[in-house]
Amino acid sequence: MNNNKAKEKLTKLEHYVTQDCGTEKPFDNKYWDNKEEGIYVDIISGDVLFCSLHKFDSGTGWPSFYDVVDINNLTKHTDMKLGYKRTEVKSFNSNAHLGHVFNDGPNNNPRYCINSASLRFVHKKDMKIEGYGKYLILFNK
Repeated sequence: MNNNKAKEKLTKLEHYVTQDCGTEKPFDNKYWDNKEEGIYVDIISGDVLFCSLHKFDSGTGWPSFYDVVDINNLTKHTDMKLGYKRTEVKSFNSNAHLGHVFNDGPNNNPRYCINSASLRFVHKKDMKIEGYGKYLILFNK
């Protein structure tokens, strides 16, 4: 499915977050406390962004990750909307707003604080069927 067709299928919240750089409510979103094994992909392009192995509880109420599967699938932008400098993270191919990255993750890693509404979770057991089989190697480390 191309990006335009995928955008037409977004819910109001998904559109607000991905297209209008919105933010969903903390502790009231789909994946903030998801502990299943799998990968998180861009809800529009389907590009692989994050792996459940890199997810951690940051206490913020949003899904947080300390690493990305492929850094080339992300772009970073300066965000001054709140009156101070933050780093916005977008998906490279769809230009969807994902969230922000901060320098306070575990073990001196970044903390990618991501909106659930910008993601689709693919369970480990479904990855091969959905065309993400090559990423199963992430779980063999």
